[in-house]
Amino acid sequence: MATKTIAIVGGGFAGATVARCLERRLPDNWEIVLLSRENFITYNPLLPEVVGASLLPGHVIAPLRQLATRSRVYAVQVTDIDLAERKVRYLGEGSGEIAFDELVLACGQRANLALVKGMARYALPLKTLGDSLFMRNRAIVRLEQAELQPAAEQRRWLTSFVVIGGGFSGVEVAGGLADFLRASKRYYKAIDDVRVQLVHSGDRLLPELSPSLGRFAERRMREQGIDVRLNARCVRVDDRGITLADGEVMTAGTVTCTLGTAPNQLIADLPLPKVRGRLEVAPDMSVPGAPGVWALGDCAAVPNAHGGTISPPTAQFAERQARQLATNIVRKLCGRPTKPFSYRPLGQLSAIGHNKAVAEILGVKLAGFVAWLLWRGFYLLKIPTFGRKARLFLEWNWAMFFPPDIAHLSYARTPRTAPKTDDQRDVPRAAA
Repeated sequence: MATKTIAIVGGGFAGATVARCLERRLPDNWEIVLLSRENFITYNPLLPEVVGASLLPGHVIAPLRQLATRSRVYAVQVTDIDLAERKVRYLGEGSGEIAFDELVLACGQRANLALVKGMARYALPLKTLGDSLFMRNRAIVRLEQAELQPAAEQRRWLTSFVVIGGGFSGVEVAGGLADFLRASKRYYKAIDDVRVQLVHSGDRLLPELSPSLGRFAERRMREQGIDVRLNARCVRVDDRGITLADGEVMTAGTVTCTLGTAPNQLIADLPLPKVRGRLEVAPDMSVPGAPGVWALGDCAAVPNAHGGTISPPTAQFAERQARQLATNIVRKLCGRPTKPFSYRPLGQLSAIGHNKAVAEILGVKLAGFVAWLLWRGFYLLKIPTFGRKARLFLEWNWAMFFPPDIAHLSYARTPRTAPKTDDQRDVPRAAA
């Protein structure tokens, strides 16, 4: 019997979960090929923990080959999807292509750095593991530079940080940065103060949560010394800081942006209907006009039968969509009707720094230390394998009682050219 292939493009929450759910349910003559630029899944909600040095980079990722053990994992860059020939083309160790019978698109989205003038050049996005590690290193470099800077004004610029965006990522990054900088300052005797500023265009933080929790987050962050600016729209970013719509200039040596997404270029190039850059899909997540093609996660506008709205691009929805999509694919292969996606969200959580968080779970509002424990417990459950859970648990508890790691994790390599000998130099050898 000829082998048939389900190709999954994208190794994030959505793609990895689809692969895992399908592995034990497909007929024997079907195989799964998971194509991802990285060979690991990133738990993006934990990236601010890397920025704040609460976690090491390796603790917020998990190798795809340990998650989808029965799938063929290709760590490649997908360059083209040919719907007519039903092939996916990629670049890896050379170029290649895979013919598919069923295709799942779970490509996610990318950061939109064109929203504000100068943002692409001067601001630091937080979308990948590399972004979080670079941001952590930047904070440490700024502290080291400020320690050697004799001018007070320049030292203040180096130790000033601006975070643009008051959603989940912005609040968590600002809180984590403030904790890290405050704890690290004791090791830098020349630094008098550090400043973290959070700029948000709305009238309250965390607009996805209830107003009372947004106000609680604002109040607690101000108590931590974070300068929260509401109704403040950034219109320009340059090498000295940012400019607000009212003309105010906020100087800072580091600017971080956590707002705005744009379609993945692979999705943008497909000749298929889209809704604000996301693929238009049917209630069962099949793509109209493209037989055997499915889409979910951030790259797809998935209707939610519970409430009749489009699903938000969050990991919580991506995971539930993946489980339902795996069921729908199996039902289709067995000749049974598929089912529409329907999910009532459990709630949302956000850390706000200094062992505090806000949470709204099934309508119940929590704030403070208890919400923070719930936040950590939730993500601890999401991390796969007992070994990774144990490592994450120990690292979090270590960070509660000991100072943060202020080592700059550079990746400088040994020079590959041998140093010149005296005979090779263009200067006379010293006399014996």
